[in-house]
Amino acid sequence: MASELCKTISVARLEKHKNLFLNYRNLHHFPLELLKDEGLQYLERLYMKRNSLTSLPENLAQKLPNLVELYLHSNNIVVVPEAIGSLVKLQCLDLSDNALEIVCPEIGRLRALRHLRLANNQLQFLPPEVGDLKELQTLDISTNRLLTLPERLHMCLSLQYLTVDRNRLWYVPRHLCQLPSLNELSMAGNRLAFLPLDLGRSRELQYVYVDNNIHLKGLPSYLYNKVIGCSGCGAPIQVSEVKLLSFSSGQRTVFLPAEVKAIGTEHDHVLPLQELAMRRLYQTYHSLLKGRQLLVLWLTAAPPSVCRLLTC
Repeated sequence: MASELCKTISVARLEKHKNLFLNYRNLHHFPLELLKDEGLQYLERLYMKRNSLTSLPENLAQKLPNLVELYLHSNNIVVVPEAIGSLVKLQCLDLSDNALEIVCPEIGRLRALRHLRLANNQLQFLPPEVGDLKELQTLDISTNRLLTLPERLHMCLSLQYLTVDRNRLWYVPRHLCQLPSLNELSMAGNRLAFLPLDLGRSRELQYVYVDNNIHLKGLPSYLYNKVIGCSGCGAPIQVSEVKLLSFSSGQRTVFLPAEVKAIGTEHDHVLPLQELAMRRLYQTYHSLLKGRQLLVLWLTAAPPSVCRLLTC
């Protein structure tokens, strides 16, 4: 296996390959052959998925200076080292399905980075330097242990797809609404209790997924004309928690009885809506007005259908 690996890398060096596939090689260490002499100066895409790597070499950028895409999906890497920041041409970095606990601040130096995938790791936070990635279009940080999003994430002006599913987020920072290019936002399976009122105001944002946030009981009005995923949101609502229907007359707002939204089975005794409305009007104004004054008010302010009930 080792000789075959050396041969593959040697051929890539001699023939100046731009792509090198080292997936499924059971590698526990970064191959020394890749780092020997001048390295692979022409290499642009390195695939090392499904190995057992635990770290990256410090001289990675020196030996692979023209690397554009680096795929390290499904390894055992714990830390994204400082050396990663020297890969100045890197546009795609995939570190999904590792054991990542730390992403170094130097990741913010990857000014050409467009796609960053850190899903299914053990990250509890991301450095604010993520906000320095001005060309970043895709950020997948799903299935981690994040309590908050990076402080300067709203400065990623090119960000189009943000996936934060299955973390531990309690809230969404309002400055997230400032992302001008964001088209798809997925925050399913978190602990969200509310969303910023401005979320969805941008015309660019068309897809929002907040499924399985059991504490989330409402959506901002701007999201009503978007494509929304919200199944599994909100705990079962008791009658006492129901927001009552209401209608207004002048400066007075009258809430309808809870029975309006608490209709049970067909065998339950349900009063007509008009009668319920009339009862509530009576209870509201009875303490303020007497006799004829109350009747005059009803006839001038109440809906016509209620007036007909009063005069029949």
